[in-house]
Amino acid sequence: MSFALIEREGPKGPLSGIRVLDLSAYIAGPYGCSLLADQGAEVIKIEPPAGDNLRQYPSTLEAESRAFLGVNRSKWGMVLDLKQAPDHTVLLKLVRDADVLVHNFRPGVPERLGIAFAQLSAINPRLVYCSVTGYGSKGPLKNKAGYDQVLQTLSGMCAMQGKADGPPEILYGSVVDYYASALVASGVASALYEREQSGLGQHVGVSLLGAALTMQSARLVWASGEARDVGRDMRSGGITGIHPTREGFIYISANTQHFWAALCAKTGMHDLARDAQYDTVRKRAQHKALLVERLRSALQAQTALEWEGIFGEEVPCAAARTVEDMFDDPQVQAEGLIAEFSHPVVGSYRGFTRPVDFHRTPGPTPFAAPALGQHTALLRGQG
Repeated sequence: MSFALIEREGPKGPLSGIRVLDLSAYIAGPYGCSLLADQGAEVIKIEPPAGDNLRQYPSTLEAESRAFLGVNRSKWGMVLDLKQAPDHTVLLKLVRDADVLVHNFRPGVPERLGIAFAQLSAINPRLVYCSVTGYGSKGPLKNKAGYDQVLQTLSGMCAMQGKADGPPEILYGSVVDYYASALVASGVASALYEREQSGLGQHVGVSLLGAALTMQSARLVWASGEARDVGRDMRSGGITGIHPTREGFIYISANTQHFWAALCAKTGMHDLARDAQYDTVRKRAQHKALLVERLRSALQAQTALEWEGIFGEEVPCAAARTVEDMFDDPQVQAEGLIAEFSHPVVGSYRGFTRPVDFHRTPGPTPFAAPALGQHTALLRGQG
């Protein structure tokens, strides 16, 4: 029994012709596979009968989880119960023709399910096998379940995010999961490239711990002889940050002398621009109380959107917007980052797509995340 590729509509992408079996759940693994699908890979999402747990997350959409739709675009959906012999056999047949398999089972579970790397590479030596774990495959925490905000808290991100003398604070938005998904996509792509030379697949390991620490690589430098509590906060403080205006809030970045001078000119703070006390970002940070008071007083003259127009390209800034504003934002539209999708249950919706722009091989047309088991019969019937 051979499983032929399902043709996708639109131009080829750099990964067209690559088949990916996505056995992962939640965000890191699934979105990594969506990034591969953006580049033309044919991705088959294989879920247990109960479905990916992300489908059960709170959502104001009645028919499906908003998070699931956003994380699983451009995939074919299949339900297999790997604890049942017939379904396990179907998976092994899929593996024979696959290029990539991604899962986020904890260490030991793949062996019990009969889908460990050694077991599957014996069937398909060219298989690129990517496992996404919380803490990696070695060490005292290898068997522990890992979740985005758990790793944020463990790795120091929340302590650094919190205000001085305040409690640790979560960074909402599943930032560790999404960064891990980028590591999944890049790691798999690199392994596919290496396979072209060696002819062999390999095991690619991505962990949330690794992702959380990667995001802090500029902080994770500890010179010999430095104290434990050496300052690692890279925030310039004071001027660079979010400030209130007459209406709304605006983020301003003025770390360089050029941008500082432009900010002073635009807001009428000419005396500050000429004062040697404030001619470096370090000096301005030392006098942030005075400078922030002056700046915020000046910003009350206009709304956030008006200041955005006044600053233009001379002062890096952005008026604070909601995510809903992004759907029709002119720059987002110009970049083609929002697409129209049609879902068998939800109906029509707009969503994000294709963050990487390949000019010669842009990739096929994106399509909606699958309903649970939507393509099971089709995939079982191939060959």
